[in-house]
Amino acid sequence: MTQFKKSFGKFEWLDLEKPKPKDLLELTQPYHIDLNLLEDALEHGHLPKLEKHGDFTFIILRAYSVEPHQNHATVAQLSNKIAFLINESRLITIHQKPFEFLEKCKNEDFEDSEALMLSIILEMITTFEAPMQWLSEKMDENEKEIFLSKRGKISIEHLYYQKAKARICRKLLQLSQNVLNQLTVEEKYISNLQDIKESAISYMLHFDEVIEDAHAILNTHLSLSAQKSNEVMKLLTIFSAFFLPLTFIVGVYGMNFDYMPELGWKWGYYLTWGVMITVSIVIFTWFKRKKFV
Repeated sequence: MTQFKKSFGKFEWLDLEKPKPKDLLELTQPYHIDLNLLEDALEHGHLPKLEKHGDFTFIILRAYSVEPHQNHATVAQLSNKIAFLINESRLITIHQKPFEFLEKCKNEDFEDSEALMLSIILEMITTFEAPMQWLSEKMDENEKEIFLSKRGKISIEHLYYQKAKARICRKLLQLSQNVLNQLTVEEKYISNLQDIKESAISYMLHFDEVIEDAHAILNTHLSLSAQKSNEVMKLLTIFSAFFLPLTFIVGVYGMNFDYMPELGWKWGYYLTWGVMITVSIVIFTWFKRKKFV
């Protein structure tokens, strides 16, 4: 466990990284914090929430914590949480993964615990900007590959992970938005809180666009694949239409009967060729008129 404690005058900040249950219980015992809250703080995949217990407000939020290009499809793989326990004189943050923005906050001064909490929350919401931009670029690349590339093929597996990532990020932002709507701060911080809410809404809208683009790209890809399959089947049908009557003629005169009058004709061979060429021309002309070729 890594422990950081700093006094800002009006309040004290205690940051706990990778605490064990026993250590967490000992450190928070003087504050009489409910055990259920501590269990939630240690649960790896817990979703955003807000609870009030005594003079403490308990908040869980999740920050995007992996490289945008990594293929993951679960909340726990894509994000890590920070649990907040806050009152007027104290802020306790509990997390399992180190965050760069927490290190930056340790070197700054804050007027009170709410100012520090809002600063950390803003940084957590901002972590969703990088995957949002990366996914938007990937959707543009997929569209160019389908409509402008001669190959016109995309990876369905990659598209699945991109769509799943956008869906999970959008869900986490929505849950975070619900928490922010329940959060009450002093009047001087209402504007800061509103800015954070607007940032979350903006990212949610962008992720909605990514999800819609992914649906459209998938449908387009399936339509183009079906069209190419139809073109192949059409070509095979045309070849079959040409060769079926010719195969019939060849099959008839390839039978090994003792008496077949046409086999004794002087011009039988050339007549058969003439019939097959005529049949081919008739079939081709018919296909041409029907605009099949």
